[in-house]
Amino acid sequence: MKRPELTLLLVDDEADVLDSLARDLSSFEDHFVLETASDANEAKKVLETIKSKGQSLALIFCDHVMPGQSGVDFLIELAKDKELNRAKKVLFTGQAGQEDTIEALNRAHLDHYVAKPWDREKLLETTRNLLTDFVLENKINPIPYMAILDTERLATDVARRDLFNDSI
Repeated sequence: MKRPELTLLLVDDEADVLDSLARDLSSFEDHFVLETASDANEAKKVLETIKSKGQSLALIFCDHVMPGQSGVDFLIELAKDKELNRAKKVLFTGQAGQEDTIEALNRAHLDHYVAKPWDREKLLETTRNLLTDFVLENKINPIPYMAILDTERLATDVARRDLFNDSI
């Protein structure tokens, strides 16, 4: 089976949190590449690798309070990158203040906020919805993702595309 082209990137400086998050999202690994990084600098290296392999960043979960560059600043930087700004962005933290969160929403084009500690089922639902949005918004063939994403929304898109193609 060919390695998936869409990548999920998890960024958190706490190894236990990163491992737990990766474990909770492991059900997506059959359809998406799952990468982790312990800070913004490591995440930038992962992103360069993703680009060099021709993969697309579909979703990033990023902690706010990290050594070096904050998660909010990193997400703002990511939003300015023409190759990566389509990715869905989630601020994943228990320590961002209201100002930081508003800045992330406004300048990083944040798609969601997940507070620590998280509810596993809500995390999976959020991930499923954001990845479905990414596939649909980027006009990616949804059929390979039917088993893991929002099947109803993807099927509606497939049917709409078939109707549109039939009328041409």
